[in-house]
Amino acid sequence: MEYIIHFFILTPFVAFILSLFISEKKEKLIAGLAFYAAFINAIVAIIFLIFWIWQGAKPFNMQDLILYKTDGFNFFIDFYFDQVSATYLITGNFIFFLVIAYSRNYMHKESGFKRFFNTTLFFYTGYLITVLAGNFETLFIGWEILGLSSFLLIAFYRMRYLPVKNALKVFTIYRIGDVGILLAMWMSHHLWHENITFIKLHNYDLVHEQLMHHSGIGIFISCMILLAALAKSAQLPFSAWLPRAMEGPTPSSAVFYGSLSVHIGAFLLLRTHPFWEHQTTVRWMIAFIGLSTAIVTSMIARVQSTVKGQIAYSSASQIGIIFIEIAAGLEAIALLHFVGNAFLRTYQLLISPSVVTYLVREQFYNYQFKPKVEKSNFATRLKTAFYLLSLKEWNLDSIVFRIILKPLKSIKGFLAFLNIKILIFFLLPLYLIGNWMANSVTFLPLQNYLAIAAGLMALLMVSKAYNERKSTELAWLLTVFAHFFIDLAVTFNVHHLDLKEAFIYLSGILVSGIFGFWVIYRLRVIEKKRISLNQFHGLVHSHKLLAFLFLLSCLGVAGFPITTAFFGEDLILTHIQENQILLATIVSLTFVVNGISVIRIYARLFLGNLKRNYQTSTSLTY
Repeated sequence: MEYIIHFFILTPFVAFILSLFISEKKEKLIAGLAFYAAFINAIVAIIFLIFWIWQGAKPFNMQDLILYKTDGFNFFIDFYFDQVSATYLITGNFIFFLVIAYSRNYMHKESGFKRFFNTTLFFYTGYLITVLAGNFETLFIGWEILGLSSFLLIAFYRMRYLPVKNALKVFTIYRIGDVGILLAMWMSHHLWHENITFIKLHNYDLVHEQLMHHSGIGIFISCMILLAALAKSAQLPFSAWLPRAMEGPTPSSAVFYGSLSVHIGAFLLLRTHPFWEHQTTVRWMIAFIGLSTAIVTSMIARVQSTVKGQIAYSSASQIGIIFIEIAAGLEAIALLHFVGNAFLRTYQLLISPSVVTYLVREQFYNYQFKPKVEKSNFATRLKTAFYLLSLKEWNLDSIVFRIILKPLKSIKGFLAFLNIKILIFFLLPLYLIGNWMANSVTFLPLQNYLAIAAGLMALLMVSKAYNERKSTELAWLLTVFAHFFIDLAVTFNVHHLDLKEAFIYLSGILVSGIFGFWVIYRLRVIEKKRISLNQFHGLVHSHKLLAFLFLLSCLGVAGFPITTAFFGEDLILTHIQENQILLATIVSLTFVVNGISVIRIYARLFLGNLKRNYQTSTSLTY
């Protein structure tokens, strides 16, 4: 019975692979493939759920595939099924099926018809991997797929500036959540001395014994899990990204940000609930943030001028209440609330185009001005203050990005010295010498400080890549070289890093880096000029194949699960000790900023140029 999990994941994934090879002109075939994949998955899920309940609804765990194993590290794919997974599975299947059925006609004659269904199937694969995951590593695979597919669907109208800009904003917030997951995985390895599975977290004696002796570590892991959940579920202070994500087509808004993807943060808290449920501080923290989000986003939703904005903030408000229910230990109510909120928001978003039409018509023909005079008193002034704050969305967007991006941009001038010559003739020899010293010298003074210095150099490289506007080649090389200095930092830290482990980590980075540099070179040859990063060029319209190949290269350099670099990053992190939080944070931040930088390079090269599209084609779709 357990192996039915494979069927749930493989059905949309096989449909996704097949859809890549179907011609864009065959709309019925593309939509039919997605429709029947969703239909079959939904029917099989219902049958399986009935059988599972009939058998007693007992949770089960299935260790599926070992990708890499040593004496101190075991990276394996693991699946777990219980009532939380069952609820998210059956709800996801129904909503995905409804949205696919709706999209067949809604997206008809859309220039990106095939791309929409490709990306939606890819998203659904990631969603199923996430909700059926049995450990953090497997969950992180689905987590990353959700982040990428979100970016692609928000930027669906890829020749417009605003969708691409908002897609980059949302992807940045998602990468902040990745910091939480990475650090939670890192510290979990040291707490349990194994790749802990979620089913083991239900062993109260095991969890209680560990937290009794390592309470600080337990709180740290819980806080990192909470950070990831807040970013993914648009809770304070990250709520402002949710309405920005509505730039994509209405069906993708329904399945992503109204119903499924936005509830993944709540799912993460439910899945790890046995770990933090006895940490009173963490529970109060979750409840307080949920309550604050519910209040603030409710006020913002009431003054939104767009239907999608109202629905987005209303959904965030309800998820805040779900957070409170989870913190209170009301798991069944939280799951029921998730189902109700998911179906309601899906329905509201799918009918929103019709509602807008009705409201405009009603306002045009029947609008009556009703003057209202209120006395000026404290209550009125307070109401006005909240109204104005809500109109400005409590400045959440600017606050978050000022905290996150301003530090990166503020060091732009300091990093001006970094160029290709410095990279090749100074930093490359420095890496080789440092690597030789770390592996050959028996006693290395200030070893820990050298590790932090190498990590900081990697972080500065990706920061420079993020700020680079002139040279695409420099920005790309910096993202690749940063991984080598991460390798150097860990090598200094452990005084000797196994060459096999270094090869696993760096081989995927090197192949992707070389391939991406070749694409940049080809663009330079074809366009007969250097392509800078000071604007969006929109080259995807004339170079679709190169755009796809460069996206794959970006994913490889960012550690996406398509190369060995994905579990190589996890492997590297395990060599950092639990008392080296500074080094672990630097390495994690480097991974995250690196991912933001490479996606930004991709967006600047291939997306967002409306003028170029008008000059080359008249098929722009609104």
